[in-house]
Amino acid sequence: MREVIFSEEAVVPASPYSQAIVAQGRTLYISGQGSFDPATNLFQPGDFRAQAERTLRNLELILAAAGATWQQVVKVNIYLANVLDFPVLNEIYRQFLSEPYPARTTVQAGLIGQMLIEIDCVAVLPE
Repeated sequence: MREVIFSEEAVVPASPYSQAIVAQGRTLYISGQGSFDPATNLFQPGDFRAQAERTLRNLELILAAAGATWQQVVKVNIYLANVLDFPVLNEIYRQFLSEPYPARTTVQAGLIGQMLIEIDCVAVLPE
C-alpha cells in the first residue's frame, strides 16, 4: 500500500513525482539498473532515449519477478550522466509510471563508460 503525502505549503512537484509517500508492507529494494540486454547481459549503447527505455524495462522485469508493478514503487533514484537529458527523462518516465507518482530523486552523476542513465527503486510488495 502507498499513500501520497502532499503539502500545499511545500514546493509543488513540477516533474512526475510525489513530495512524499507512506508505504506499508514487505519492501523490495532494486539495485541500480542500466541499459543492459537481459538476453546477452551486454551493455546496449545508444542515445539517451533508448538507454532510458531499456533501463526502465529492466526494472519492470525485476518488479514482475517479485510479483509487483510500477504501482507498488514508492521511491525512485535516477542518476544522469547529463542533466540536460532531464526533460526527455520525464517524457519517458511518464510512459512507464502514472499518478500517484513515487517519491523521486534525480541527480547528475559520473557514470561509467557510455552509460547515460542508471535507476534504482524501492517498492512495497502486494500482500
